[in-house]
Amino acid sequence: MSELAAPDIDLTAVEVVREVLSHQRRMNEGGCTGRVCLRCVRHHLDAVHGAVRDGRRIEFVLPAFPTKSPNPAKVLGPLPDLAEELALRFLNELCERISEVYAPGAAILICSDGRVFNDLLGVPDEDVTAYAHALDAMITRIGAGRLDQFSLDDVYSGAGHEDMRSMLSAGYAPTLQELREEVRGGGAPLAMYRGITRFMLEDLSGPAWTGTRSALQRKCRDLAYRVIQRSRAWGTLLDQLFPTAVRLSIHPQPCSTDKIGILLADTPDTWLTPWHSVAVETGGRFTLMKRAEAEEAGARLVHAHGRPSHYVLEQAGTPDGPWNRACA
Repeated sequence: MSELAAPDIDLTAVEVVREVLSHQRRMNEGGCTGRVCLRCVRHHLDAVHGAVRDGRRIEFVLPAFPTKSPNPAKVLGPLPDLAEELALRFLNELCERISEVYAPGAAILICSDGRVFNDLLGVPDEDVTAYAHALDAMITRIGAGRLDQFSLDDVYSGAGHEDMRSMLSAGYAPTLQELREEVRGGGAPLAMYRGITRFMLEDLSGPAWTGTRSALQRKCRDLAYRVIQRSRAWGTLLDQLFPTAVRLSIHPQPCSTDKIGILLADTPDTWLTPWHSVAVETGGRFTLMKRAEAEEAGARLVHAHGRPSHYVLEQAGTPDGPWNRACA
């Protein structure tokens, strides 16, 4: 049991939630107000409070780091680069800051969803495996001891990749009709659908697509529902496997929902992630940009560890956001 008195438990839990929410990824019209939304603080207190009361480490689950976008106009290649490294450093340092107010500390389990829907993106399973192995090596190299990975491979060990996806969908996925009804209702489901559709359109707009733009749009609208369906199944499974963990998300979330949207990087686009972009250093600070945009702006490519790493853009610096402060 924790040695903290009841009032100290309450205050500690509030401080932990406030620290996480200070990096909140919000929807444009999600209802959150202030630098840290007090309604969101209240909503997520119970899970954190339970861990602090019991004196145990606070566990966070983050479905993220799936695989690189297949569109070469967005990324440097199929393996993680400095964009992922900076995000991993930020997450690890977030856990370390939590340990300053709560001694048992925190850890984040990165639940890679690459194997969940890579076939919908046209990304080979071999690329997903290579990305995950490289991410493990990166976590070890940078000493991010508060981070670990978990994937569909760990759930259905020994099964074929297609069988893994089939078993996940059969056991946990909502129907496409249910999802369509949610989207028709507007609000957060519609915003999620539109965001996923936009990313699918960007990811599949590479040289491999030879059809018309309108045909690609129709394809991506259909695929977006299937991506959401699989992602929902993955989330439901994670809830069962890790019932006491605090759920994080890389997608913007509306106010006071069960997930905390967390901003992994300084970027003007709240939907942009390290695996859909490249890291660009500007004035000693980093932001995320699509590869084609960085090159069009005149950014210079930098190599590290024998591979393309990031870009440097010689111009005025970007705002000093929390990601840059953590990773500078």
